[in-house]
Amino acid sequence: MFSPIKPVTISARAAEEIRKIMTTKNIPADYSLRVGIRGGGCGGVSLIIGFDKKKDTDLAYAENGIPVLIEKKHTMYIIGKEVDFYEGADARGFMFVDPEK
Repeated sequence: MFSPIKPVTISARAAEEIRKIMTTKNIPADYSLRVGIRGGGCGGVSLIIGFDKKKDTDLAYAENGIPVLIEKKHTMYIIGKEVDFYEGADARGFMFVDPEK
């Protein structure tokens, strides 16, 4: 069951890349995009994404056609962020942005 709360959004470009990865890397159909944090303490936290199965402690919702999982205790660190995809001459990859800025 999906939650009506959507702490993180996914841009159309990022959703396109996520779907491409799910297909080309044969990500199982019962996996979702996991958005979360790593680290903490004095070093701060890093935002991460990957693919995973739903756990009991997850908030689950769909964004831009992508099933998303967030561990409930990570929500306060990532609320309001957007997963975007950058492709340029200098780099290529996913990034977190503040869409309201």
